[in-house]
Amino acid sequence: MHNSGLPGSDINKSSPYSAVAMSEQLVIQYLKHCRDLTRGFAYRVFPNFWRQWCKQVLEVAEQAKSNKDQIALYETQNLLAAVQQAAEQEFCQHLANGFVKFKNKSLNTLTGEERFSGDILSLVEHSDLEETIAITSITHRADNFFAEQLWALQQRLALLNDGEKIDERANPASPVQFCESLRKLLANLDIDVKTKIIGYKLFDQDVIGMLDGLYDELNDYLIRQNLLPNLRFVPASDKPADHKTDEAMQDDPFERNDGSVDEQQQVEEEQQHQRRASDKLLSGALNPNDIQYQNSLLNAIRLLQTHVTQALPAIQAAHFNPQAVVAGQAANSPVINPNGAVVATPAVPTASPANLQVYTQNQLVSVLEQMQTQAFSVTQQVLANHESGPVPIAPQMVAEVGRKMMEQIASENENGAVEAGDMQTIDLVGMLFEYMLSDDHLPDSVKALLSYLHTPFLKIAFIDKGFFEQPEHPARVLLNSLAEAGVRWVSNDGSDQYDIFTKIKTTVFRLLQEFKNDVRIFAELLIEFNAYTHNVARRQELMERRALEKAQGEEKLREAKIQVNNEVRGRTDNRDMPSAILLLLLQPWSDYLSFVLLRYGDKSDSWKRALQVIDDLLWTLEPKTKQPDKVKQMELQDGLLAALERGFETIGYEQAKGRKLLDAVVSLQRMALLSRKAEPAPAPMRTKLESLAAEKAGHMVAQLQPVLPEEAKIVDSLKMVEFGTWFEFDGGKRLKVAWYNKKTQHYMLVDQQGRKVSLAAGLQLARDMLAGRARIIAGSTKPFFERALENIYHTLNERADTLKTGNTS
Repeated sequence: MHNSGLPGSDINKSSPYSAVAMSEQLVIQYLKHCRDLTRGFAYRVFPNFWRQWCKQVLEVAEQAKSNKDQIALYETQNLLAAVQQAAEQEFCQHLANGFVKFKNKSLNTLTGEERFSGDILSLVEHSDLEETIAITSITHRADNFFAEQLWALQQRLALLNDGEKIDERANPASPVQFCESLRKLLANLDIDVKTKIIGYKLFDQDVIGMLDGLYDELNDYLIRQNLLPNLRFVPASDKPADHKTDEAMQDDPFERNDGSVDEQQQVEEEQQHQRRASDKLLSGALNPNDIQYQNSLLNAIRLLQTHVTQALPAIQAAHFNPQAVVAGQAANSPVINPNGAVVATPAVPTASPANLQVYTQNQLVSVLEQMQTQAFSVTQQVLANHESGPVPIAPQMVAEVGRKMMEQIASENENGAVEAGDMQTIDLVGMLFEYMLSDDHLPDSVKALLSYLHTPFLKIAFIDKGFFEQPEHPARVLLNSLAEAGVRWVSNDGSDQYDIFTKIKTTVFRLLQEFKNDVRIFAELLIEFNAYTHNVARRQELMERRALEKAQGEEKLREAKIQVNNEVRGRTDNRDMPSAILLLLLQPWSDYLSFVLLRYGDKSDSWKRALQVIDDLLWTLEPKTKQPDKVKQMELQDGLLAALERGFETIGYEQAKGRKLLDAVVSLQRMALLSRKAEPAPAPMRTKLESLAAEKAGHMVAQLQPVLPEEAKIVDSLKMVEFGTWFEFDGGKRLKVAWYNKKTQHYMLVDQQGRKVSLAAGLQLARDMLAGRARIIAGSTKPFFERALENIYHTLNERADTLKTGNTS
């Protein structure tokens, strides 16, 4: 008997991706440990690789044929040696970011070869091509060499991915992730391609070649967490996968996939729903970037449509007998599926089936032309008088489009009817727009505006059969671009940036007004719209980069002040302090320490001397009873006062205030020599001085308050948030995480124009989320149209399951 309550219990050995109940906190805990193991491995092997690379470049330089080449190589070697530590940290950070992307289901690292195919190849820089070939060669060899360990790791990581199968592109510890991390690192260094190729060869040997140790560590850890502990390697050629042809699958999309499995597997499979051949779409057998994936997805959708509508007549009348309509349903109203799209007409037609006149696709396009004109008129009336900014407009509901279409056909011909195949097209476009209206990514104003494109997109589906089949079809790409621009630059609070809403509105108006039967209008509008948004994107990225650089500078200063405050408080807490000394240490000397720390670092002699001044000063204020201590103090005093004075001058501290503090120091030291204890600062004054210093150092008030368990859980999960994640705050304002400082736990939030809005503490964000004042807008790297098709597939799959269960019962 299986214990399904354990994280990795083998609930179904024939399906290692069976959904397993696992808390979000547990998933994050496992991923963070795997990330730390991966980063630890990188820190162990990277320095040796980099040193070997420097050594190799030096050897090549010594054998150079010309002085020019030799000098260039020496400069390269010096550069590599100088940036080794920074390179190591950046490399490990890229690897760590891969685990964040994996958690957000956005990790899909390509080797690069996919970009260099077809006609694009002639446009690729030779250096890029050489680097891509090197990476591809390394990853292919490594994937084969570590096949068994990688396979096992990916089965176990799938359990941390909601049971969805992953491949090397989505595996944050796969060889391609290491190569991609190096590629990103080298992109920021001025190194010629020949030197890079030397580096990749050594990288293959000294880093990639050592990965078996890491994979053993990762698999052992996940096994200890009881994630598929009894997993056995199944080579690809031995898997009981689908061996049927596509034609066979189309004949019976719900046929059982028995394959050649052992008796135990057969018994377990009997307990599951019958598998569909189209399920391989979700198993990872096809990559979402492949055109084959798109075509297979569309074929599966059409097969499912046929299945769920098989009980309906092949020809469906558009004109109904109102008396035959089910009680409570309006006359002339078609049946609407769960997504709101038209799928059938249940009422009895007034004419016999033999007299029904089926509308051709040209006639349907003509009907849609009239509806398109009406849609243009509606949007004009509501939006034309608003020159800029999002304005409220009621969305065009999917059911309304279907109803109007049937009414229009019935008004033209009382015996008018629509074939089942054309009804499926109407249904499919309807589900596309129903998904759009439910998409959290899109602001409501953009959803409503784009909903009026339902009619022209239904027209293009009838006119151009390639609309659904071709991922690069101009109409599809235009819809993707409009949706992406809406997400990126329009908020739900009624604001937009760079006049994007007006540009989207103009594009929608032109499409409604100008699209007749010539599909070239989509390409024209796409070129025009993308040219505008590309310029906007460049401006935004520039502004965001400047804001980021400024914020990083501010955060560096904040980190320094926090470190300084901690150093000073570590020496002053729990001991009596005179008011003047407390003021000196918490204000001018803290400022001087921050200056030294930023300029010279905490490993420098200057920093150590500045801290020693505090220790010496505090010692000289203690009452002295022994003659040797008095002698030592007399020797220290002059140098100590001189050091304090130099520090005040360095930061430009006001001379009068500085002299007053130094006089107080001399007076207190004199008291110490007389074995007298100075009067401590009053408690209220001390508390005020320490609070002001802590606030100035950047300790947020929220951080000083007790943290509740649910707050801590969200703070922890926020550490996995990827740069580029959008938050929506009260009132609909959208802000993006542009950067996160793990030392201060501050998130830099920018608006849709790229301007910095705030540096928010993680705890404050967590509290806003718990209070409902903020929410994360779930992100996706996939284009809108692809997300919509996948959603339609899942919806139809669920309907097929429901239909099957109903028939069985």
